[in-house]
Amino acid sequence: MRARLRGINRFRTRLADGRTVTYYYAWKGGPRLAGEPGTPEFHASYVEAHSNKRPRTSDTLSAILEAFQNSADFRDNLAQRTRADYTKKIQQIDKKFGDLPLAALTDRRTRGIFMEWRDDLARTSRRQADYTWVVLARILSWALDRGLVLANPCEKGGRLYRGSRVDKIWTEADEAAFLAHAPGHLHLPLLLALWTGLRQGDLLRLSWSAYDGTHIRVRTSKTGRRLVIRVGAPLKSALDTTPRQSPIILVNSDGQPWKEDGFRSSWRKACAVAGVIGVTFNDLRGTAVTRLALVGCTEAEIVSITGHSLRDVGAILDAHYLHRDPALADSAIHKLERATKETETGTHSPK
Repeated sequence: MRARLRGINRFRTRLADGRTVTYYYAWKGGPRLAGEPGTPEFHASYVEAHSNKRPRTSDTLSAILEAFQNSADFRDNLAQRTRADYTKKIQQIDKKFGDLPLAALTDRRTRGIFMEWRDDLARTSRRQADYTWVVLARILSWALDRGLVLANPCEKGGRLYRGSRVDKIWTEADEAAFLAHAPGHLHLPLLLALWTGLRQGDLLRLSWSAYDGTHIRVRTSKTGRRLVIRVGAPLKSALDTTPRQSPIILVNSDGQPWKEDGFRSSWRKACAVAGVIGVTFNDLRGTAVTRLALVGCTEAEIVSITGHSLRDVGAILDAHYLHRDPALADSAIHKLERATKETETGTHSPK
């Protein structure tokens, strides 16, 4: 008779090769179990996981981590990919600080302990060290708002990783090379990204029902904003001539909706074949913003297309996307020359 094992968390996913697999975990956020259900190996790994499980008391950080994962902020307000990334970081935090008493969060020395741990993580990857810190800071902020803790020692911790993609912009030559050498089913993702500025995840989930022939209507997964984007002529031509093989617009060579891992792998290979080096699919979002700015679009107009917040779009253009493009400098000088000439002659050109 098979023993009934309680609390097992099942997670189904599709691998890059198209196979669908199921992973089993001893509990939500717990260690992955070995073997298949019903086998001695599976049962043994379940018993071992629970024998090593640390008791979760309500006055330790471990309880806060678990409460956050059971909250609507985690379940409903984060995209699936983000939840998966958060879960990995939460397991890492729990392993190191799960038994930390909540009372210790008010001790000023605790911030230093957390920062030393982040410094240790940074020896492997500064970016991942920052991400782990952000996850912990967000959870503690969530707990502080609900009165579950009295302090958030990770508030305003700054960043260790100073990488920038200021100059990571797709040129017209990159675009032409990609369209000339990449497989046909990857052309539409390129055009959609350049003409909408949407994130990769939103584009991979975009359905035909969102396109009415003139506009694309979409709610962004990260911010929840509703956008109505007019479809430019090149994108409209591509959409109108694309066979509708699936309810989802973007499909792979088999006519099936993309999985994110499979799409990223195929995109990297296509860039390599096309000789497009140094830029990624995510950089197309910045390229779209840059191109809109170069043709004179206001920040408000750019926000209405890409879904950025109006408060942040100026900083994004300056610090991340709108690199020091020669075309902008030329345009600025032409405007100054024209204004100077008008002042000297007392004439004004029509606007």
